[in-house]
Amino acid sequence: LPAHQPAPAPGFSDANSAPGNQVPYGYPQHPPGTYPAGVAGPGSYGFQVQPMGIPPGLAVPPIQNQPIVKEGTIWMPSPPLLPNCPPGLEYLTQIDQLLIHQQIELLEILTGFETNNKYEIKNTLGQRVYFAAEDTDCCTRNFCGPSRPFTIRIVDNLGHEVITLQRPLRCSSCCCPCCLQEVEVQAPPGTPVGYVVQNWHPCLPKFTIQDEKRMSILKIAGPCVVCSCCEDINFEVKSVDETSAVGRISKQWTGLLKETFTDTDNFGITFPMDLDVKMKAVMIGACFLIDFMFFEHTGNKQQRAGVWQ
Repeated sequence: LPAHQPAPAPGFSDANSAPGNQVPYGYPQHPPGTYPAGVAGPGSYGFQVQPMGIPPGLAVPPIQNQPIVKEGTIWMPSPPLLPNCPPGLEYLTQIDQLLIHQQIELLEILTGFETNNKYEIKNTLGQRVYFAAEDTDCCTRNFCGPSRPFTIRIVDNLGHEVITLQRPLRCSSCCCPCCLQEVEVQAPPGTPVGYVVQNWHPCLPKFTIQDEKRMSILKIAGPCVVCSCCEDINFEVKSVDETSAVGRISKQWTGLLKETFTDTDNFGITFPMDLDVKMKAVMIGACFLIDFMFFEHTGNKQQRAGVWQ
């Protein structure tokens, strides 16, 4: 008698196509007819792939490490959860550079009415990592200008708020060393993970990055004259003793028209891959503080926060 043949597995054309021939979950998948050089198509393996029917109500699990497309925006793939890492900061474990692009607000350009700032935070592949939006009332924005206190909420691709930046109202004059600028970084919201504190100096923009216990971790030093004229402006991130470079926050030149008629700015942040994710989040907070202090237009459009162009 012929040996008993098991029934074909669902989705395969015959018994020779056993479930063990499936491509393991998470490995690269290729659309029909497109295979890398030297890799044979499915017909070379003695079976032909048939489309599988998906029962109603069951979703197909996403392929791991693939970008997420949401409302026309490509988001960075969600990394796995990590122990001892604030939720939402897992993204920062995989990158050593961030690009921050401020969005252009048409109402602000046409009327001069200050609106809440919005920013895209991307990786070097152009995938959005976070989206940041200022949450400040109308009177505060238009009366206090760049010196205004703010709350900036940073969300991930699921819309979860993962980082909150809070800046209290402080005097922005270098003549008042007793009341310097500061930003508190919370991750998740309500849990401080670090601070950005301005250090008094008569002519140099200097800051200290602190952890949640107010211990100094890094230093930031900017150029003597913060002026954007067809070149990037670099704020160097250094060790506490300022003897070695650790990273950089760069205000990128965006072109004459954009620099003249808008206050939308682009920044780049670099840091070591193995830097604590909490300190990476605090460096994002430092970037936003630098933007408001030195590159946000005031009412006359010729002067920014303490800086003449």
